[in-house]
Amino acid sequence: MQGLHLVPVAKVSDSFHARVLAARLGSEGIVTQFRGNVEGPYPMGAIEVLVDASELAAATEILLADEVESAFVDADDDPADDYGARPGWGRWALVAAFLILVVLPLSALLR
Repeated sequence: MQGLHLVPVAKVSDSFHARVLAARLGSEGIVTQFRGNVEGPYPMGAIEVLVDASELAAATEILLADEVESAFVDADDDPADDYGARPGWGRWALVAAFLILVVLPLSALLR
């Protein structure tokens, strides 16, 4: 990272979010560095994601495009619906498991 002029491209509240942004930018070939308390026993506080000044425009564009795309994702979208699973089946499976594992052996013991 010697010889680079690093500038902040984003400021986030936790190290996980910083690492996600760094991974996204790294997938496009943009080298990143963090400023803030990323490591240590108590990684708290704001963290800046830094990029080389020459890549700032590209990094900003990538992060903005991702933010715009995420705005179009419906919060009610259930990934299980994409694979043909019906909503609510998990609840019925739990009831069936309870009946099979608890109620039936208990009723056999009470006879």
